[in-house]
Amino acid sequence: MVEFYAPWCGHCKALAPEYAAAATGLKGEAVVLAKVDAQEESELETYEVQGFPTVLFFVDGVHKPCLGQRTKDAIVTWIKKKTGPGVYNITTVEDAEKILTSEDKVVVAFLDSLVGTESEELVAASRLDDDVNFYQTVDPNVAKLFHINPDVKHPALVLLKKDAEKVTHYDGLFEKSSIKEFVFANKLPLVTTFSRESVTLICESPIKKQILLFATSKGSTKVVQTFEDAAKLFKGKLIFLFVELDDEDVGKPIAEYFSITGDAPQVIGCTGNDDGKKFVFDQDLTLENLKVFGEDFLDDKLKAFYKSDHIPEHNDGGDVKIVVGNNFDDIVLDESKDVLLEIYAPWCGHCQALEPTYNKLAMHLRDVDSLVIAKMDGSTNEHPRAKADGYPTILPSGEQKRRSYNCRC
Repeated sequence: MVEFYAPWCGHCKALAPEYAAAATGLKGEAVVLAKVDAQEESELETYEVQGFPTVLFFVDGVHKPCLGQRTKDAIVTWIKKKTGPGVYNITTVEDAEKILTSEDKVVVAFLDSLVGTESEELVAASRLDDDVNFYQTVDPNVAKLFHINPDVKHPALVLLKKDAEKVTHYDGLFEKSSIKEFVFANKLPLVTTFSRESVTLICESPIKKQILLFATSKGSTKVVQTFEDAAKLFKGKLIFLFVELDDEDVGKPIAEYFSITGDAPQVIGCTGNDDGKKFVFDQDLTLENLKVFGEDFLDDKLKAFYKSDHIPEHNDGGDVKIVVGNNFDDIVLDESKDVLLEIYAPWCGHCQALEPTYNKLAMHLRDVDSLVIAKMDGSTNEHPRAKADGYPTILPSGEQKRRSYNCRC
């Protein structure tokens, strides 16, 4: 495993002690952890490092990225998944007790045999998950320690976590795809705090509908408890996320993206997939109201919210029309006109460089009555038909394709 880093990178500095601890934890294993100063070793640019830190895992010279959480335990688990047997046997109560005290989350199966079809399905499922260790046992005393009734029908499987919801029993078919879906749907806590470490797990989850609570880390205990109680009602159906408003590194940027202002607790629903729709919770923050909101969210009964600046009072003075979220339909989707729309961000250097050329284009074509040259601030306005891969993005009306000039700011 090789970490490509830059000495000035804050994320690299945060990873350094975790990476070193992982190397210590893997002493004696058939794996080496190394790091490369990507600025000094510029001849290694063939590995196409796009940002820092980038962690690559090499097997026989072939590499793949390590995209999991950047903690000691997560790195160790990820490597053991790639180099170990996939599923570990627990044969003694002493070994079971060590696992219970040392690991944050585990999957344990109680089988009739440590070899055979059921064990093979468990191994196959373990290969599909990079951050949870899988174990198997045939010892009824070990099963009891993991909250499995030894008298139940075999095979039995349980997911254990060190959070509010410690035990989740599996009752599906004992096959890799079903086990994988169970683990993915249940390995997150009832309420996951949004962080750089948890974002990978959130994005990998097959559950795409999310409910986010924005509140300060202090003084919100009652609200968080109500939110957690609501999460229990939608386990395996919705992801509940807590965004700390006083977290300058992660919470603040997420709050700004969702147009959250002030420190008062607020709740937003979001479809965490390509459409990225948002839904505002505008009721008192009670368990009953959250229950209704969650049910309507699942049933697609909520009306999506899109950011919008105020519609300009005067929009006829310039050659470039101003589009906002609330007048997008009237201007861009006007079937009597052809529209060229630039989606920009005020802080984007590429947008600033394009502006004089775009203005000249609008002035040159001002006499074409059937054509509208327009622009929209994509940082403060949204619309389902205005998808920007980067800034600036140029969208011609009447076509599904777009030409995007991506800004890597």
